[in-house]
Amino acid sequence: MLMAIDVGNTNMVFGLLEGDKLIGSFRLMTDANRTSDEIGLTVCEYFRRFNLTTDQVCDIIIASVVPQVMYTLTSAMVKYFGKKPLIIDEDIEPGIHYEGEDHLGADRAVSCVAAMEKYGRPLVVLDFGTATTVDALDQEGTYLGGCILAGIRVSTDALFHQAAMLPRIELVSPPSVLGQTTITQIQAGSVMGYIGAIEYLIRRTKKEMGYGEDVKVVATGGLARLIADNTDLIDVVDSQLIVDGLRIIYQRYKQTQGAQ
Repeated sequence: MLMAIDVGNTNMVFGLLEGDKLIGSFRLMTDANRTSDEIGLTVCEYFRRFNLTTDQVCDIIIASVVPQVMYTLTSAMVKYFGKKPLIIDEDIEPGIHYEGEDHLGADRAVSCVAAMEKYGRPLVVLDFGTATTVDALDQEGTYLGGCILAGIRVSTDALFHQAAMLPRIELVSPPSVLGQTTITQIQAGSVMGYIGAIEYLIRRTKKEMGYGEDVKVVATGGLARLIADNTDLIDVVDSQLIVDGLRIIYQRYKQTQGAQ
């Protein structure tokens, strides 16, 4: 069994895979103050609950955008599973052809690998997390570029914290942009306005890619379904894109090791 861990700014997602099949997954809040024992014992409790044993794990692979938690997370995996994790960009290169000067985030690179493997190319890949990212891949699989914007929850939380009389809202799409209450008006502006921004970015990205409409748009992340259900411009929602990407990268790595 492979344990694939996606460490994001809000949550750590643990995926358990037998071959190509995801047999279980769970989330822990990303917390730099959590100790390695707290992480290890919590993960072991999940295993006990579903009649799994730690010795079933043959390897662990991690993609992280939160360096502050990596020491404790890695220590937990070594202590409770007896495995030193393979870490994207440290132990394994994801295999994305990227010509930019900066380093592409591990989660984005892994998502792009999975999206190309599962859906072909050219592609636009969206990830709706703490930040929302848009990434473009051409027909040859070269990374063309992308953009980053504040996630929808970050945006609405900022409004709540900065405006004294505006309440925190549930993230749902209201029936009309003309809300009759403060809450529905915030929902209309925040959710429907965000959808409008995403639609503009998708259209502009496709135009700059130069393939016309012959580009599949794949979305992942916790709020992908909310956005996708309210636009025709997203073709696929894949909630396990990063976990699948980690599996694909791991399998390629093992094949290379075997060949050597």
